[in-house]
Amino acid sequence: MPPKNNAGHRTTGAGPTDRRRRLRREVPSTVGLLADAGDFAAMRGYRSFAFDDHQDYLRHVDGLLRSLAAQGIHTTVVLFDPEEYADYCGEHGLDPDTAETRTRFTAELAGAGATLPYTGQPIDELVPLLVDEAVRHATWEYATTLLAEAGTCADCGEDIGHTSFERAAAALRRLVSGAGPGRHHLVCSVPTRAEQLVAVLHAETGPDPEAPPRIEGSDGLDFVTVLAAGLALGGPGGLVLRSTTEGHRDRVHGWRLDRGRLTALSAAAVFNAYCTDADTGEPVAPEPGVEYCPGYEVDGPGPHH
Repeated sequence: MPPKNNAGHRTTGAGPTDRRRRLRREVPSTVGLLADAGDFAAMRGYRSFAFDDHQDYLRHVDGLLRSLAAQGIHTTVVLFDPEEYADYCGEHGLDPDTAETRTRFTAELAGAGATLPYTGQPIDELVPLLVDEAVRHATWEYATTLLAEAGTCADCGEDIGHTSFERAAAALRRLVSGAGPGRHHLVCSVPTRAEQLVAVLHAETGPDPEAPPRIEGSDGLDFVTVLAAGLALGGPGGLVLRSTTEGHRDRVHGWRLDRGRLTALSAAAVFNAYCTDADTGEPVAPEPGVEYCPGYEVDGPGPHH
């Protein structure tokens, strides 16, 4: 049992410096990372920015992350965008050429942007992971905006975005349930005026049909949001599901988005889609060990907007 001091409180024998060090381990850190050479070059315009070589900068970031981890400090990494930084400084009347302003911007990014926990990844692995996370986050934000702007149905007055989201969530349940036991890889692609929305989801189901599928992180929310945007927009789009079950050939199913509905493709249409080069339109050889299957009903009956 720890001894007590004169006031009757227990002490641990640790001095103020040691206690501060222990407390520091409970304070998380955030590192803003300039992932590509173009962003790095933009920041070199600030005199207070200390680096002049991107690879050297990445090596120092790698060393900093390792040092923080060695101290037991939880660290997240966020993509630092120089254009967003300049806009932020202009909006808040801040001097962009100071380390203090960069720190403040990074801290606010951590609360609203795409972050990645540092778990010891080498910097050359961390950078593409962070870029992928930033793209995923931006896709979700844009799809959410499209749903919010979809308005209400002129016929029934229902919120189109809300209704489309509910339909997309129900469709995902039917997609995974209909695929049966195994590991499932789903890709939903929706072209819009501004950009191509793409969502990827990995799910795993067991033999118990009543058990919920295992889905990583926020993949389910991202996928449903993009699919819902496609339903709400009423334009073209596509969805592919590939299932892997031990002892069987991989199975590929497909659907198309058409006028606000998710419609199953025939086996021949799935084959043609998979065996055609998307850029050139030229046929490509079918993948060995893969069975091209028709889609199945996943978009329930009822009013659609």
